Amino acid sequence: MSKQPTVADYMVRDIQYIDPGMTVKDVIKEITASHFHGFPVVQKGYLLGFITAKELLRYTDRQDAKVREIMKKGTVCAIPSMSMEDATRVLFRYGLRNLPVVDENRKLVGMISNIDVVRSHIEKSRPNKVSSVKSFLEKQNGIHMRVYDEDIPISDILPTQKEVFMDELIGRQYEMKRGLNEPLIVIKRMNGYLVVDGHHRAMAAKMMGAKTLKAIVLEPDQISLKLGLEKTAEKWGLKSLEDVRVIEGAKHPFMQITTMLLPDDDLSKLNERLNDSN
Repeated sequence: MSKQPTVADYMVRDIQYIDPGMTVKDVIKEITASHFHGFPVVQKGYLLGFITAKELLRYTDRQDAKVREIMKKGTVCAIPSMSMEDATRVLFRYGLRNLPVVDENRKLVGMISNIDVVRSHIEKSRPNKVSSVKSFLEKQNGIHMRVYDEDIPISDILPTQKEVFMDELIGRQYEMKRGLNEPLIVIKRMNGYLVVDGHHRAMAAKMMGAKTLKAIVLEPDQISLKLGLEKTAEKWGLKSLEDVRVIEGAKHPFMQITTMLLPDDDLSKLNERLNDSN
């Protein structure tokens, strides 16, 4: 049985927090300058509570008040060994965006957010996809495939897709910057790694200057046997990621759906924000 993912596997360890001695005015400035909706309140490493933008709105007429005077004492929290499934339930039940993570001494060691939950569920679904691809290729080609994880050189990636969309590349870069390291699914070949799933991720990583990328590798027992995907890629003249065309004037179908209510100028601003985010 595979190990169940824990909070420690997904929590963010570099946490922005505030001191209880800060004023309401100070914290409003901190929240306004960030992408967050609230901050943990920490003193000498110990978690005292959590303050949100909504709570600060109640004290806009007392902007010189100290956080320790207005904050609610204590907060819901998690521990590193808690399963991601349990952490998800806590976030859902209490309607929280973020969940501070503390050690046995109640010192703040991390933060789990709804984004991290989404990451864990996306990555959890990957084994089923790999199993389906493996089964299909084995039956279609009369072969057996070994499966393993490996960091592969981006220069050795062999594409099987002629085009990718710029707006989706921007979105993928943003995901990678936020820690969503969803591996590619590739097939080991004599001259590199044939991509089954993950062209936008591979291209986004290349544009970001990465040299390697995490991948789930399927290695056939007949390594020299030409596969249908491989023959098609050769027919299209695809020898490396350099041969993949980037489409800038049209939206990826996923982006077409999710941004269909946004005017073009708003979409442009969204892409700029994603591109500039760390």
